Amino acid sequence: MNGFVNAADYGFLPESTGIANASALQQALDIGGTIIVSKPGTYKLARTVYMGSYTTLIFGNDTRVQKEDEEGSFSHVILNKGALTKTYDQHISIENLHILVNGMDVRKYEVFGLHGQLAFFYVQDLRIARFRCMDLGKAQYGIHICTFEDIIIHDVIIKGDKDGIHLGRGKRFHISHGVFETYDDAIALNAHDYDVGNPELGWIEDGLVENCHDLARTQENNDSDGFFCRILAGAWKDWEAGMEVQKSDTVVSDGRLYRVKADPDSKVYVSNTQPVHSSGSKIIDGINWTLVQKDVTYTAGVRNVTFRHIRLSKARVGFSIHFDNDRFSRSYYPGAQVPGQEQLLFDDIRVLHDHKKPLISISTPVDVITIVNSSIRHNSIEFNGNRAMTDYLKTTINMMGCVFKHKGFMYLVENNVKHKVVHLKTTASVEVDESFIAMLKSGPGSVEVDSDLNFFL
Repeated sequence: MNGFVNAADYGFLPESTGIANASALQQALDIGGTIIVSKPGTYKLARTVYMGSYTTLIFGNDTRVQKEDEEGSFSHVILNKGALTKTYDQHISIENLHILVNGMDVRKYEVFGLHGQLAFFYVQDLRIARFRCMDLGKAQYGIHICTFEDIIIHDVIIKGDKDGIHLGRGKRFHISHGVFETYDDAIALNAHDYDVGNPELGWIEDGLVENCHDLARTQENNDSDGFFCRILAGAWKDWEAGMEVQKSDTVVSDGRLYRVKADPDSKVYVSNTQPVHSSGSKIIDGINWTLVQKDVTYTAGVRNVTFRHIRLSKARVGFSIHFDNDRFSRSYYPGAQVPGQEQLLFDDIRVLHDHKKPLISISTPVDVITIVNSSIRHNSIEFNGNRAMTDYLKTTINMMGCVFKHKGFMYLVENNVKHKVVHLKTTASVEVDESFIAMLKSGPGSVEVDSDLNFFL
């Protein structure tokens, strides 16, 4: 392993073809150490390149990597080597990478469920700094990382249609100084996911997301299919004969996790034969069972995560604490263990748009939500059921030092879940307008209040 390598010495050049550049950059990456791309220009790339442990890739100023179809389309610009064997890569760093998708937005799975332009699976001690991608399509995420420990993503600008940063299971992460302009989620913490959305399932924990901006798109294209942050949980059961399953359902069987791979056609299958194969996919009773992972967990969710200094300019739900329950996926299998998400802190969240969109929408069990030093306009906290569970458990909302800028009456908490108990506590609140009056909608549940706000009850 050399200390410093100039990729140009191997033929990685702006004037080279995408095929030649892929071969040249791969040769440099295989040496390891620190690889530098110094010559300004646009570098064509015709296939995925693979990074291993103890490798740093640094791009100089005014450099870009552009996907080119010279020998067929491909998904990832960079993928870690260990992703293909579920072997952890360590100590990887990428700096100043600017990806031009150039219309090549495809899901050609090298690892089923992994489809970032920049992708890592089974990685420890990863750092991505000053990443740019301005032309995401509708199929691939900007950055996709699953099964990780200790990652830092710093100084990113991501624009386009799909998720900006999409995380699967892992622990200890820091996302900071991000600017997002996306149709789908700016950031997705998808502990559970569609069968095609992440390669493995489990908890996302011990993280910090800070100094991020969710920008409004152009007026003619300002709709959205996502949130600033999706916080997705799930749970499943042991396989049992006669159980009904559908697309994306998960079971524990023979010490492994298996998922149903199917079309999103709402078809329900009856499983009478236990899946026990040790690799790949196998059709059993007409069900395409795919082995997901060999370490067993029965729940997935997000816990011990702080969001700090977030600016929300796009008129959409800020944070969705989320279950899926549709033809693509049902996060919670009936009767499974409750996946209670835990200890989510929102500090200095500022809503900059003037639309009546929820600040937080909640459709999973979560114990405590703390909101501090935040500025709220016309933005409620909503609790919604989605037919997934019969008991969504009690949630405490603790709001401290928040500024309320709405004029007149406003629903602050809306509880639309049967039997759900919400406890709201507010202290050191500031009401900017004298006419502001907070209201509650208890719906079929109940809301307990301990507040210094002017309430209409």
